[in-house]
Amino acid sequence: MMPAARESLLDAARAALGSRPWSAVRMVDVAAAAGVSRQTLYNEFGGKDGLARALVRKEADGYLAGVERALAGPGGPRERLTAAAEWTAAAARGGVLVRALLTGCWSERLPAPVLSAVPSSCAVPAQRRADGPLPSPGDLLATVRDRAAAALAEPGATGADRAELAGVCELVFRLALSCVAAPPHGTGLADLVHGLLHRHQAA
Repeated sequence: MMPAARESLLDAARAALGSRPWSAVRMVDVAAAAGVSRQTLYNEFGGKDGLARALVRKEADGYLAGVERALAGPGGPRERLTAAAEWTAAAARGGVLVRALLTGCWSERLPAPVLSAVPSSCAVPAQRRADGPLPSPGDLLATVRDRAAAALAEPGATGADRAELAGVCELVFRLALSCVAAPPHGTGLADLVHGLLHRHQAA
């Protein structure tokens, strides 16, 4: 199966989830929306659970790719870390699966795949990866924290400096997630992040 067709199926599943609970999403409707046969869908994903795992993996990968783009963007470390925090908050507000991945709160409307690896007999490499371990909220936070620290560390930084930077990055991403649950009044996330970084530098 062509990767483009797999992406079309995942896009169709995501669109279906936007209008109805996952329990009401039918494989035949997803296949029809993507323009392929239901058998093709089963060959690609193995079943509805496999489709759910692939959809969750795609959302996790998309979120992490956005973090990487933000960290590689223009500006100094403060601006790039702020951009990554803003992307985190926007991705969690705009995507129910990203929000569930980052918070661990899976509503009854969503698929709730187990995070541990499941047996996979699928011949499709992308599906075998999706059937592997899925990230817990702690895993995802640790990943973005470590990627941010690696991207923003000064050349020649000591181990202690890198550990301190990682701690600051973790605080920033936790702040971003708190703003999803309780949006700040009268100020934006960027101002909160800048204030946190200023206080840290002054300490």
